[in-house]
Amino acid sequence: MSVAVIQFPGSNCEYETLHSLNVVGLSADIVPWNSDHLDLSTYKGFVLPGGFSFQDRVRAGVVSSKLPILGFIKERALDGYPVLGICNGCQILAESGILPDYNPDISMGMGLAPNMNEQSYHGFVCDWVYVKIKNPQGSLFTRYFNDTDVIPIQINHGEGNFKFFNKELVQTSTSTQLIYSDEIGDVSFSYPTNPNGSEFNMAGLCNQSGNVLAMMPHPERGMFWYHIPRYLNHDLSSQRRKGVLTDGPWKKMFESLRDYIQETY
Repeated sequence: MSVAVIQFPGSNCEYETLHSLNVVGLSADIVPWNSDHLDLSTYKGFVLPGGFSFQDRVRAGVVSSKLPILGFIKERALDGYPVLGICNGCQILAESGILPDYNPDISMGMGLAPNMNEQSYHGFVCDWVYVKIKNPQGSLFTRYFNDTDVIPIQINHGEGNFKFFNKELVQTSTSTQLIYSDEIGDVSFSYPTNPNGSEFNMAGLCNQSGNVLAMMPHPERGMFWYHIPRYLNHDLSSQRRKGVLTDGPWKKMFESLRDYIQETY
């Protein structure tokens, strides 16, 4: 049940992602971007983690998307293997043309532009946001969620603004989509509910087959919540404040991936 976490030059979330996979019982390895394809063929799933591969030169993810390993991952995706791209991994999948759905006649169906606040460039954002999931049962990654869930999650990017070549295709698609909302689930296209100007409030999306998910927020940072109890007495000089680690909502995503690999392979 091994999963390959692909390490690109400039990745910085590979170890958190590896830990998330290990916690739910998946064996996983951090695999360099220039690994032999014969070695990669032993893995049952692939995760492209967050970071700043190749320093985000030209556009975030574009250099990594041209590497031979992406051709291999594209073939695996078409064969039904699970592929998850998180933040920079999402940008790489977009630049590779794997999503929204692979079309050999279109080199790119979507891209990630710089963050915008209305009509102004917004810059880098590191914050908590909320997402809802449209058609969660359509993807192996989100099938343990409900479409009524409003889920907190972290974002950490400068180019998370989804732009689509065929907007009508995305609007009418029945594929799974992650949508930015406010804390009660209302969808507003204005900042800060939409933290980056993304079309359709898009935070992530799957292919029609549901085995490839590209998302800008970081689920590996939502595996656990660290709760610190509040004290009626705020003078903490004589008190030791202890935190409690509990399961976070995004653990479901990694558990669903684990179960899918068990069921399929």
